[in-house]
Amino acid sequence: MLRLEGKSAIITGAGRGIGKAIAQKFLQEGARLLICDIVPDRIAAAAEELSQWGEVYGMAGDVSDGAFCEALVKQAAEYFGEIDVLVNNAGIVAIEPFLEHSESAWDRVMAVNLKGTFLLGQQVARVLVAQGKGGAIINMGSTNGHVAERESAAYNASKAGVILLTKTMAAELAPYNIRVNCVSPGFIITDLTQQSGAGDTFVREYPNKIPIGRCGNPHEVANLFAFLASDEASFIIGESIIIDGGQLSWTIDKWSGIGGSA
Repeated sequence: MLRLEGKSAIITGAGRGIGKAIAQKFLQEGARLLICDIVPDRIAAAAEELSQWGEVYGMAGDVSDGAFCEALVKQAAEYFGEIDVLVNNAGIVAIEPFLEHSESAWDRVMAVNLKGTFLLGQQVARVLVAQGKGGAIINMGSTNGHVAERESAAYNASKAGVILLTKTMAAELAPYNIRVNCVSPGFIITDLTQQSGAGDTFVREYPNKIPIGRCGNPHEVANLFAFLASDEASFIIGESIIIDGGQLSWTIDKWSGIGGSA
């Protein structure tokens, strides 16, 4: 039996990168999906491509808009009858030095990464409680929510917020058998990381910071999401699971020289 056979899921930010990889893995494990992205053409193309692996529908919209979140959940219920899993993956990053960080960039990053996770998480949780059979919500965190990185104030703060929001949701929803967890990836090579200012030299040299000696790929993260969405993870609740090739466990930073000498 497939790991997610018979389950229906909503996955946000699934037009590309990690979100798209999660959608592919879920479909391969037997799930039915409603995926969304803020760019209409991108989500339409993703849904068409992903359809080779199973039943998938696309919907364009902004997760920081409460009305869209409500419409997305309603549409999923119409497609599938019930909802079993939510993956709150949609996210953006603004690379700006703290002294020059704009209010508009701060507000937008917080709106998508943190507010969007809250709004859609609340909408889906209400449905799961009403259905009465439990379910799973998996939020997208980041290693940036555990340790700071320069020139990423809004992103760091938003992901730290997602991690504690996850724990709060888990504490309140566990009595309903709704498992809420968070995945915190390290440096994963995606379109977004490439466009966020990570140039070729940066990407080539970054593995020096990672014990395993390479950056991650979206499908490795997708595997963890599929596990957490499945019944195999039935006793995992309120966790922020780091998937970073061991980077945060490495006390000597060979990249910057901080932490002593080898």
